[in-house]
Parts: sequence; C-alpha cells; structure tokens
Amino acid sequence: MAAAGSGDGRPSRYESQKRRDWNTFLQYLKDHRPPLVLSRCSGAHVLEFLRHLDQFGKTKVHATGCPFFGLPSPPAPCPCPLRQAWGSLDALVGRLRAAFEENGGHPEANPFGARAVRLYLREVRDSQAKARGIAYEKRKKKRKRSPLQPPVAVAEAPRCDLNSLDYDNMDVIQYLVTGTNMETMSGEADTGVVMAVMGTLDAAFLPLPVFH
Repeated sequence: MAAAGSGDGRPSRYESQKRRDWNTFLQYLKDHRPPLVLSRCSGAHVLEFLRHLDQFGKTKVHATGCPFFGLPSPPAPCPCPLRQAWGSLDALVGRLRAAFEENGGHPEANPFGARAVRLYLREVRDSQAKARGIAYEKRKKKRKRSPLQPPVAVAEAPRCDLNSLDYDNMDVIQYLVTGTNMETMSGEADTGVVMAVMGTLDAAFLPLPVFH
C-alpha cells in the first residue's frame, strides 16, 4: 500500500512517524532475548514492548501514597516515576496496528489489536487519570442526521381571472357583488354603481352595496 504524502512527494508527518515506530518495534524484536520473529509475535509481546517504553516516558504519574496523588498541578517535585502518557501509547498502538497490516500481516492475526492490548490501554488510562487528576473524556460519535424532508407544497386556490369575465352578463356582476342572483332580488340595480364596479374589476374588487 502506498504511503500517503504531501503534494511534493514527501511522506506525511504521520507516515514518517509510523515508519519510525515500526522500525523501533522490529529492533525490539531483534534485541529480545531470545530473539522474536514477527510471525510469532503475540499480544503478550506487545505488552512487553509497551512496558519497555515506560523508561523513556516524560509524564509524571503519582503513586498512591504520594501527597500529590490526584492533583493536576502539583506545587512541588516528587520522586514518583515518569511514564509514557496514555495518549501517546494509544496513538502508538494505532500506528503499529496499521503498519503491521501494511507490511503483509493478516488483520485477524494482528497482535496490536489483541484484546489484552485494549484492556491494558484502558487500565493505563484509568490509573493515570486518577493519579494525575485528569479526566479523559470519551469521544462521542456524531449521529448521522436524516436529510430534511422537502417542504410540502400547498396547492393554492385557483384565482379568478377577472379579465376573462363577461361584463355584459349582469347576472354575473350581480353575483360577484352581492352573492345572489339578480332574478332573486327585489328592487332595481343602480346602473351607475354597477358600471363603477365593472370599471374597477381590473384593479381590486370591493364588495359594494349596489342595491337600495
């Protein structure tokens, strides 16, 4: 698998660090007594490697009897040992797990994904959180939001095209103005008012009383 890199062809910072970590682990297997081969490496050997790295750690982890146990910012130095921080170990295991498969290892035989390694990392996280007084928050997975439903189009009531009305039909004009038919009304229509209504139909309709 080709390593992802920057645009100028150089490997990325992550890929460079992963390569260094992989070479360090291979050197550890070579220096092991007796020497170990990668094909026979198990989760137990990974735990030995992680504990071996503690001697190079730079994180102060207070012992239970230390007066600064559980204090995130101790006011004075103490003789408690330095350890590899949990975050560094967790990131290291992730890189080595990827490097193992990139170098021909089978995923089902990946020692860095063994259950014992996961339990060890969890134990280190919890113990360091208590000793250092730092709470490690779990990353919350973002919930996938369902796509918003498109708004339902509300059908508008059909509008009456006043320009298409037959203004010569006085029964229609009478119905529009009063809501009744001329033949059912008693009295005579005011012709001037009706003509005024007919002249304003193109603008706005007003319910004018036209009968008296």
